[in-house]
Amino acid sequence: MRTSSNSLTFTQLMISVKESKLFWIISFSILTAISAQISIPVQPVPFTLQTMIVLLAGAFLGAKNGAFSQLLYIFLGAIGLPIFADGAFGFARLIGPTGGYLLAFPIAAYLVGYLTGKSQKYVFVVISMFIAELVIISVGTFYLYASYLHNIAEAVKAGAAIFTVWMVIKVFAAASIFFTVAKKQHKLQ
Repeated sequence: MRTSSNSLTFTQLMISVKESKLFWIISFSILTAISAQISIPVQPVPFTLQTMIVLLAGAFLGAKNGAFSQLLYIFLGAIGLPIFADGAFGFARLIGPTGGYLLAFPIAAYLVGYLTGKSQKYVFVVISMFIAELVIISVGTFYLYASYLHNIAEAVKAGAAIFTVWMVIKVFAAASIFFTVAKKQHKLQ
């Protein structure tokens, strides 16, 4: 009798953890860290899958929790965990060429969460994800210009134009993942 009571308690605990907001915030922070390691090293800004996870964090967790997941990711990298692209870490990464992209992650997740909270129609979700991607690329490119390249044409070429095809692929992949999972799982807010 005692064993089944312990099993039931453990099962209830696992269900409770899985349904908690903190669990999903931490999970999306970890997913962002993992997706940062899947990269194609292009200078000065590598191609990664991070922005796709940022979009999904906003879509699944909502505005506030999606933003919190990305703030946690940035915080963990800033304090020294090697979770940024190419295993980079530390606060210096936030003031380097990729800093603007990283700092735009919470804003983008918030935007997707806010906009998809208004409508779950496919076209609206895709548009919200494109807007968030454009925010990441715009902030990242401006930061790249201001802190690193000091030439707007070079910054646009290296920080925005090169990512356009990848942006389209990531948005449609993220939307597909969102709608596939959302059919089976309730929103994780």
